[in-house]
Amino acid sequence: EFSVLIAEINELLAGEKTAQFNALPTWEEKYAFIKAGLTEQSMDVFAILPQSIQQQLFLERDPHGNVQVSLIESEKLFSALVRDNLAARKAAGTYCGKFSTQHHFLGYEGRCAFPSNFDADYCYSLGYNAFMLIQYGYTGYLSKVSNLSKPAEEWVAGGMPITKMMNMERRNGKDKPVIRKALVELDGKPFRFFAEHRAEWAAETCYVYPGAIQYFGPREVCDLTTRTLALEKA
Repeated sequence: EFSVLIAEINELLAGEKTAQFNALPTWEEKYAFIKAGLTEQSMDVFAILPQSIQQQLFLERDPHGNVQVSLIESEKLFSALVRDNLAARKAAGTYCGKFSTQHHFLGYEGRCAFPSNFDADYCYSLGYNAFMLIQYGYTGYLSKVSNLSKPAEEWVAGGMPITKMMNMERRNGKDKPVIRKALVELDGKPFRFFAEHRAEWAAETCYVYPGAIQYFGPREVCDLTTRTLALEKA
């Protein structure tokens, strides 16, 4: 539902409509503009959001006219929804506790770690391969390395024409060729593995913890690929 809402907002503010929206002096007038432009289903989703999040959805667009999702304070959205739910429970007499929040944005910290041998080999290979493509005049190609489930010396380097990755999408009210977004493949092996174990994982402690990254020692310990890649190639 949220993805549909964002797509409708992108259409709502396409082209000159952004300037028309920004010229409205009050949030009440902007809210009326939004309500008139969204479908009933998307307006229902929009209405449950805290006002601060609603306004963040209409901040400055990216160069393609899209919502800058990274600017939305999702941690505050979650805490506000939890607060509202607990307030409703308290009013119904099913909750008597206290709830307070201290927000932190850990998006970058949560995505970073020391590179493994696999990470280092892969990134070095992509960069070296990109240089070779340029050296031999293959412009318009994306550096790619395949056969990644094998040892690094068995990897296969190549180039992917960027045009093969293009897909027509609505951007700023017009159809434009863009690189298609990578979504979770629900028929892929990693997701099927998750689906097979989700009931157990919901109730048990089943974390995959490989331990600290090791750079020296047996290959089966030091040169592990990512877990999802191992599942894809199983």
